[in-house]
Amino acid sequence: MVNSQNPQAGGFYGLGIAPSLLDVIARLKYTTPTPIQQKAIPVAVQGLDVIGIAQTGTGKTLAFSVPMLMRIAATKGKGLVLLPTRELALQVEEMLQKIGGQAGLRTAVLIGGASMGNQISAIKKNPHVIVATPGRLNDHLEQRTVDLSKVAVLVLDEADRMLDMGFAPQINRILKHVPKERQTMLFSATMPPEISKMAAQYMATPVRVEIARAGTAAEGVEQELFVVEKPDKIRLLERLLNEYHGTVLVFSRTKHGASKIARMLKKMSFTAAEIHSNRSLSQRRDALDGFKSGKYRVLVATDIAARGIDVTGIELVVNFDLPDQAEDYVHRIGRTGRAGMAGKAISFATPDQGKDVREIEKLVRTQLNITKTPELPAARKLDMSDMPEREERRFGGRPGVGGRRGTYAPRPAQSPNKVRSTSVPGASAPRPSYDSEYRRDKGAKAERPQGARPPARAGQGTHRSGGQGGSRKPKMAPRKFFGGMGV
Repeated sequence: MVNSQNPQAGGFYGLGIAPSLLDVIARLKYTTPTPIQQKAIPVAVQGLDVIGIAQTGTGKTLAFSVPMLMRIAATKGKGLVLLPTRELALQVEEMLQKIGGQAGLRTAVLIGGASMGNQISAIKKNPHVIVATPGRLNDHLEQRTVDLSKVAVLVLDEADRMLDMGFAPQINRILKHVPKERQTMLFSATMPPEISKMAAQYMATPVRVEIARAGTAAEGVEQELFVVEKPDKIRLLERLLNEYHGTVLVFSRTKHGASKIARMLKKMSFTAAEIHSNRSLSQRRDALDGFKSGKYRVLVATDIAARGIDVTGIELVVNFDLPDQAEDYVHRIGRTGRAGMAGKAISFATPDQGKDVREIEKLVRTQLNITKTPELPAARKLDMSDMPEREERRFGGRPGVGGRRGTYAPRPAQSPNKVRSTSVPGASAPRPSYDSEYRRDKGAKAERPQGARPPARAGQGTHRSGGQGGSRKPKMAPRKFFGGMGV
């Protein structure tokens, strides 16, 4: 593996791009290449394998799209782009159409959540470039509806995220169907050992172009940290939304949390949408398009969708929950401050998350500024649609129980001597509400043996009288990791 030197050339005209593509780039009003474009394009147009390390939002899509279109035009081959999320796939296809659409470029997008029939029809039109997520492309390979034997250029975009999401087996199966004689371009924001192993196995003496050290946060993004108790997070978010008046991207650790945050923001009269794996493709596209157009001011997302949010001009990114992996912090805050613009990233940490904060600081090689929590708005009383009460239970999808489908209904009283059956003929077992009684450490569901009685609740039955039986063990106070940091 060798390292490239930064070419000393002005604008896109010194990068070896074909004149017809230069005219398209000029019409798109791209005048100055970003650092990753200036380094990667001259190497890639020569047909060499490339490993590009750069933060999100630095123009990697254009950096591989231009060389790929030049290569497939010269070799009469095809291009294949693999990405981790549906949203990112759609945005890459949009960029490809901007560059090559007027020249008759045909593309096919193979992603989950979309019609297989429509995708097969697109494949039959003999596309020049296939843009796909690994899972759906494997579905087509198993059904033998796609042929990858003519792929001349392979692009692995957001490779680290694909490995994090467990796509390594699918990628390995896909690469068995791709010719060995090809050009491979791999782009990633971080460089874990798995990426190096993949490069050594599937790439031929790749040229490494690195704009910033792996894990470096995007330049121009001001980072701030609030240490706040969990119940006060939503109040702090309301305070920030009243202070900042631009578009805001909020990250939740779980999809259930994202839905709850979005509902609560709507109760506060903010225009908000949610995007996560529980949403259909059309719902996710509507949320993202509405966020771009200004229909929604706030977009609440999970990490699985973070890399597919390519929106310019996001004023503020809020980490409502810290990510499970420190690397995701880099990708989250990379949604703001894109294309050289300034941005702001604010994170919420609970007092017992000092270790998680230190892992993030170690990765980004900087200490996060801890800001004293300001005076918060008055707490809002939430109704049942926002947060189920302790004595209620959700019967999702069970018609005739608790009224209309998907509504909340009170849990029927149980006899102290009767063991409640978890099996209901003709219906699935009711799903417990999203409540701390059922979810304890980091979203894990509480488990109990089949047929055992559920833990009794206050005021229910008579077995709790006199302090006997099912008394609950009091919660321990959280460990204060931030005690010596002025908080």
